[in-house]
Amino acid sequence: MDFSFDARTEELRGTLRRFLAERVIPAEATFAGQVAAAGDPWARPPVLAELKAEARARGLWNLFLPDPRHGAGLTNLQYAPLAEETGRSPHLAPEALNCAAPDTGNMELLAEFGTPEQRERWLLPLLAGEIRSAFCMTEPAVASSDASNIATRIVRDGDEYVIDGRKWWSSGAMDPRCAVLVVMGRTDPDAERHRRQSMILVPRDAPGVTVRRGLTVFGYTDAAHGGHAEIDFTGVRVPATNLVGVEGGGFAMAQARLGPGRIHHCMRLVGMAERALEEMCRRVVGRVAFGRPLAEQGVVQEWIAESRVRIEQARLLVLKTAWLMDTVGNRGAHTEIQAIKIAVPAMAEWVVDRAIQAHGGAGVSQDTPLAALWAQARALRLADGPDEVHRASLARRELRAYR
Repeated sequence: MDFSFDARTEELRGTLRRFLAERVIPAEATFAGQVAAAGDPWARPPVLAELKAEARARGLWNLFLPDPRHGAGLTNLQYAPLAEETGRSPHLAPEALNCAAPDTGNMELLAEFGTPEQRERWLLPLLAGEIRSAFCMTEPAVASSDASNIATRIVRDGDEYVIDGRKWWSSGAMDPRCAVLVVMGRTDPDAERHRRQSMILVPRDAPGVTVRRGLTVFGYTDAAHGGHAEIDFTGVRVPATNLVGVEGGGFAMAQARLGPGRIHHCMRLVGMAERALEEMCRRVVGRVAFGRPLAEQGVVQEWIAESRVRIEQARLLVLKTAWLMDTVGNRGAHTEIQAIKIAVPAMAEWVVDRAIQAHGGAGVSQDTPLAALWAQARALRLADGPDEVHRASLARRELRAYR
């Protein structure tokens, strides 16, 4: 295994680091001020458009997509350190580079399974950053950690499909520019368990689509992911040509979509942890308690040392996973994808928690990025499958050889 970064990756990483230092990190306060002034917590203010234009001008656009026809053509191993850098400002940087969820997964889905007409109508505007999208799978009435429970109905009626159901945690749907919803539902309730579901594209403004409310994450809007919505679908009709792939292929496509999404989240989490560690170190060298700097307190030194160990462990596992995805494919890297989904959010949550503790009251206030970073890390222990589901699946894999 060779995790060294090639010349192109190093060049892009240098460009990205300069962009973050010169524009993105300084824009965080501006962004917060503009959102507050807009009076809409899910607003995407002018500074974001400015960052997107500059990112594109610097060649930092669609870095996540390995297909050179649509994206930068980077491998997972090339993209890993770049995604890590964007995690240092997770509420601005990913979207500035057009590399924010759920659009990334939806673009990958359309690039792999979409028809030429679907790509023309939805993929190209997404690639250009002209619109955003939402992913609608989770439902409030069923345990959605088991995706085969999905109850929303997608029924064929002539040249159309009719959609009825309720979704929530529909990431992306609160963004004012959201134009299309990727909806997962049942087309054949009597089919084999993993062949009952299909995916279909629904225009955000289609009759019968009603956004009931926006959902917050520990009080935060999570607007970088387009916000999360609870949505009713009542007799929604769309052309049959809006079906993605084939009937019964929804579960398999969801898994294909979530594999890269999970590693992207983990890549960014490493960057989030790095920023939290930096914030902690800066804080403790400049604060005095009980007659000496916090940096000289043994417990604080233990936090810092343990943070560095945990970050390095997580980074190496993420890089190994990226390397495997490139060399043996997502299926061959399944064990490692599950392992990072368990380990990395927990690592980031732990490091951010210690950084908060080192800051005292400031750590839980809006004066540092730490509270928002903690909320995002904690939420990612649920997103794309809760820890317990991944642990159970990983354990079954390990036990297979002994049964």
